[in-house]
Amino acid sequence: MTTRDYHDGMKVVGIKQLKARLSEYVRLVKRGETVLVAERDEVVAELRPARRHTPAAGPLEDVLEALAASGEVTRAAQPKRKGWTWRSRGLGLPPGTAQALLDELRRERA
Repeated sequence: MTTRDYHDGMKVVGIKQLKARLSEYVRLVKRGETVLVAERDEVVAELRPARRHTPAAGPLEDVLEALAASGEVTRAAQPKRKGWTWRSRGLGLPPGTAQALLDELRRERA
């Protein structure tokens, strides 16, 4: 199988060609590309850049900036209004619906 373009800059390569040109594919991965490994035209593995670990400790703003820089999160384009809080509105289902569904699933398994 020859290397071909895939979604969003990903390459698909057969195992035989990967073994023959491993260094070339490692260079692609180091540049940020993802290489999909196929066996008999079925993708069986991915080679992708290693994730850089973000320091867990530190001010929240620093952690968010590091996550944004690594592409893990996208920061809001505009600040929130003063006093803004997030409230879950739920699914709009009547109270007890989740419990009834769980009870039904448990009865089916018994």
